[in-house]
Amino acid sequence: MTRRIFAIGDIHGCNHKLKQLLARIRPDPLIDSVVFVGDYLDRGPDSRGVIETLLDLKKTFPHLICLRGNHESMFLNYYLEGKDEQLYMINGGGITLNSYGLTLADARAGSGFPEDHLRFLAALPFHHETEAYIFVHAGLRPGIPLAGQSPEDLLWIRNEFIDSDWDFGKTVVFGHTPLREPLFQENKIGIDTGLVYGGRLTCIELPSRMLFQV
Repeated sequence: MTRRIFAIGDIHGCNHKLKQLLARIRPDPLIDSVVFVGDYLDRGPDSRGVIETLLDLKKTFPHLICLRGNHESMFLNYYLEGKDEQLYMINGGGITLNSYGLTLADARAGSGFPEDHLRFLAALPFHHETEAYIFVHAGLRPGIPLAGQSPEDLLWIRNEFIDSDWDFGKTVVFGHTPLREPLFQENKIGIDTGLVYGGRLTCIELPSRMLFQV
């Protein structure tokens, strides 16, 4: 049986929608791959629940890939290194702390966050590559090989990537930039459809390009 790939867009603390989507797509844990393109934290009400759901999935899905998003990066910079507190808070970090029952004082002291959740976030890769696809949170800078891409671009790039018709050699599947509808172009597929802003959580099944949304 051909392995399917289910790529899932930005979740942002909306664990109830994640569970609804997983119940709908019903991937086979022994055959299928599930790829999350990052941004599990912030803005939505239950970031802790999202991480717990992903950790539970890892126990039964050997082909589960969870990529790092810019919000995971901001959290790690803030919680582990004490950097850019204001940047993190204005991007929904306070809601994440609330979901873990943490205060600003806890976070500044680097205490109270579950160790298994912290290990999970710190180990998230920046990209995932298959024979036909490159999965990344934000996109790629045109003209630069994957191995030469900067972490900042992988996590934050927008228009320079989205507006480009550069041939990356494979189809790039990405999130990060909220769209009214999934973006389908010859060289890229965008699957962040603004769940936390009142949009939907999107999953694309590959290679069929079947669309699932909740």
